[in-house]
Amino acid sequence: MLYSIVGIDNPDSLEARMAVRSEHVARLNELREQGRLIIAGPNPAIDSEDPGDAGFSGSIIIAEFDSLQAAEDWAGEDPYIKSGAYVSVMVKPFKRVLP
Repeated sequence: MLYSIVGIDNPDSLEARMAVRSEHVARLNELREQGRLIIAGPNPAIDSEDPGDAGFSGSIIIAEFDSLQAAEDWAGEDPYIKSGAYVSVMVKPFKRVLP
């Protein structure tokens, strides 16, 4: 089943994000290589593709996992949590309708 994972950034988290970004992206690439990643990306803190020093307000990942618990466990190991970039993460079942 698909699950949405929404990470919410701490204020001024850009430095913490950037310190572990390569680890975060590597985990996403593993999901992609397994054919389980639907989409992933950050939410810019301002209305811009490149927010610069404004950084990001969070991230969204939609991926396939065997269960809600498996998705929660995977999300709980995210480097952005461990670095303090994320203040919280919400994981919910997701039903794809379009496209």
